[in-house]
Amino acid sequence: MFDTMTITKATGAVCGSLLVYLFAAWAGESLYHVGHDSHGGEEVAQAYSIDTGSEEASTEVAEEGPDFATLYAAADVAAGEKVFAKCKACHKLDGTDGTGPHLNGIVDKLKASSDGFAYSDALVAMAGDTWTPDNLNGFLESPKGYAPGTKMSFAGLPKVDERANLIAYLASVQ
Repeated sequence: MFDTMTITKATGAVCGSLLVYLFAAWAGESLYHVGHDSHGGEEVAQAYSIDTGSEEASTEVAEEGPDFATLYAAADVAAGEKVFAKCKACHKLDGTDGTGPHLNGIVDKLKASSDGFAYSDALVAMAGDTWTPDNLNGFLESPKGYAPGTKMSFAGLPKVDERANLIAYLASVQ
């Protein structure tokens, strides 16, 4: 049943398969290389970098829109409820804490004041202050920028209208 020719064919098939696999791996690696970012201590850029002007110009353009107070005064609570969908993974509105503290009545509430929740040192240091709409706006724009060292891993909401709508929604939920 197993003669020399059959064993030779099986061995050849295995070696051929390994050769095809190694060739495919080599081709894939050369097409989709995700290796080192430097070569001999010299940093290697993998893409073009186009300078579009200074950062100051981009912040001026961002500040030309309506301010937060104007948007907050005309905020849409229903739109804020939709934005809250991004927060539901960690925060609840039923009075119980999840990964983050519950957000019932958070607007004008003292910071780091939910009993039983282990706040980061950054927020504990702000415990005497309240979550005014302006403070919430700053925190929601960039949690790590507002409170360096916070445990909140959310990157923030870059759109000021989304933040205004969300804060209006949170103010309506008591």
